[in-house]
Amino acid sequence: MGKIMAPGGNQSSGVTEFIMAGFPNLNSTKAELFSVFLLIYLLTLTGNVLIVGVVGADTRLQTPMYFFLGNLSCLEILLTSVIIPKMLSNFLSRQNTISFAACITQFYLYFFLGASEFLLLAVMSVDRYLAICHPLHYPLLMNGAVCFRVALACWVGGLLAVLGPTVAVALLPFCEQDAVVQQFFCDSGPLLRLACTNTKELEETDFVLASLVIITSLMITAVSYGHIILAVLRIPSASGRQKAFSTCTSHLMVVTLFYGSAVFLYVRPSQSGSVDTNWAVTVVTTFVTPLLNPFIYALRNERVKQALKDMFKKVIAGFWWHLSLARSFNKKIVR
Repeated sequence: MGKIMAPGGNQSSGVTEFIMAGFPNLNSTKAELFSVFLLIYLLTLTGNVLIVGVVGADTRLQTPMYFFLGNLSCLEILLTSVIIPKMLSNFLSRQNTISFAACITQFYLYFFLGASEFLLLAVMSVDRYLAICHPLHYPLLMNGAVCFRVALACWVGGLLAVLGPTVAVALLPFCEQDAVVQQFFCDSGPLLRLACTNTKELEETDFVLASLVIITSLMITAVSYGHIILAVLRIPSASGRQKAFSTCTSHLMVVTLFYGSAVFLYVRPSQSGSVDTNWAVTVVTTFVTPLLNPFIYALRNERVKQALKDMFKKVIAGFWWHLSLARSFNKKIVR
């Protein structure tokens, strides 16, 4: 169990599975943890699926801002699905294990989706900048084709950015003993700590890549919102300023949570030596942000709220129509 040598003695695959430490510091039973994280997962899925559905179904929301919001919700759905289902299955089993292949796959998908989300958040901030600071040119600059290409670039950029580090981690020789990942998923720092070789160069490479993706994205977002704030402050009417700020406040709330926790976790030269302090901050990026994202956008955006109300009305009206049709059909059969 996590200490079985693979046949053939290949050093890079000396461990066939890892043991997941999970949440050792929580004074809760597995049943309680299972219930809490299942609820979080279901709420996250429900909220983000609703966002994707309403953006796709309502023509009033088929604009660049909501197109990118739909992409963000897709990323959040996938990000939580990479981690929570496996964690829930471990809560139900006696052995909290994950195979080597599944661990590396989880590692790759988590960082690919995370990197794509950083790129997308930067794009969303530029979109708001263009909409507020250059409203006359905005329809031309952010037409449908441009939005699709930019969103695709975010997904592909994340896909390629973490491919090299993932291959490097997969080829590391992992120690036969102590094959316990001190985290609830296959995170970078806990995995590097298990390697039987010096991982300093790999950690430095991870630091450079994380800095490029996270800090560059953060700088673009900060500059965009700096210009937005200056432009909004020049609006003469108070109602105009409030309306302009309302379109950006929800985005800023998500950005602050996501960037703050990610910078703390990954933008530092050494990750393997500070694993024990990362647990609470990791929870923010993997559970809190995906859970809050749809609620922040839905509750603070009048267009989304109205579109959701209209969608529910259509669903209920369709349900009653089909029900009445079925009843009338049954009456004809009885006669």
